Amino acid sequence: MRSSLAMKSYEHDGVDLEDGKTRKAGGDKPTLRKIPNQALLSGLAYCVSSCSMILVNKFVLSSYNFNAGIFLMLYQNFVSVIIVMALSVMGLITTEPLTLRLIKVWFPVNVIFVGMLITSMFSLKYINVAMVTVLKNVTNVITAVGEMYLFNKHHDNKVWLALFLMIISAVSGGITDLSFNAVGYAWQIANCFLTASYSLTLRKTMDTAKQVTQSGNLNEFSMVLLNNTLSLPLGLILSFAFNEIDYLYNTPLLRLPGFWMVMTLSGLLGLAISFTSMWFLHQTGATTYSLVGSLNKIPLSIAGIVLFHVPTSLQNSASILFGLVAGVVFARAKMREKS
Repeated sequence: MRSSLAMKSYEHDGVDLEDGKTRKAGGDKPTLRKIPNQALLSGLAYCVSSCSMILVNKFVLSSYNFNAGIFLMLYQNFVSVIIVMALSVMGLITTEPLTLRLIKVWFPVNVIFVGMLITSMFSLKYINVAMVTVLKNVTNVITAVGEMYLFNKHHDNKVWLALFLMIISAVSGGITDLSFNAVGYAWQIANCFLTASYSLTLRKTMDTAKQVTQSGNLNEFSMVLLNNTLSLPLGLILSFAFNEIDYLYNTPLLRLPGFWMVMTLSGLLGLAISFTSMWFLHQTGATTYSLVGSLNKIPLSIAGIVLFHVPTSLQNSASILFGLVAGVVFARAKMREKS
């Protein structure tokens, strides 16, 4: 998994005007041409970028047998920083200055963010994509319990039933997994706790951060730039701590132009998820976004099994399908809970 933060999508018209607007005859007010079927288009873009990101990461870590997951995260975040800064310099987006006060407020949640990305990389190296998607459901369980104890939020019985089904599917999936790897499962469970912690602490951190910005606001571009910029020195330190520097110095992979192309593609896809997720969320809503995200795991799991020739059994396939259905049931239960 890449950054869960997203960015706003802005509509631009194809007419050659400085403000990107069209004017009707007679001096009428400018109007913006809208792209038709944006809800469908944004949904497809989000699904494609999300699936592609995980599959490309799996390809880099497993097919290339690349043993530097922290460096991969570091490079992806570096690509995001360069692109966001370039867009900001060109005046296409606005970002908040990274002041010391803002960095101090954001740094604790950034530590969780980095841990979330790194554990995701490590788990993908050892676990097949289908089981990763099923085990990610545990995040929903941890988040629901955290909301109950931290924010006194109560869930109805259908939500708890869906969460129970997720636990059953995760346990049965692990038992029947022909390619079971204890190290990979440990990393994925750690990722679930860190992802839940990130989602639980992000909202409060955002509200506090807004108070120390110059504009009194913190848009999605600024959050992506802040998260990815702060992750660079922390990721570099962790690369040394995990002895990745020696590995990087000796591996022949970094001398292959094709490998760098795939690495760069993964960074672009990570940024694409940020854009497309907010675009889709803006065109539809949180409930549709959540439901499509759950449905999106089904083709992703199938693609992961087929593309990487994952050995499986009828019992394991049934557990995976059961877990994916449980995710859809959870999304629908949350939709009813909010209505």
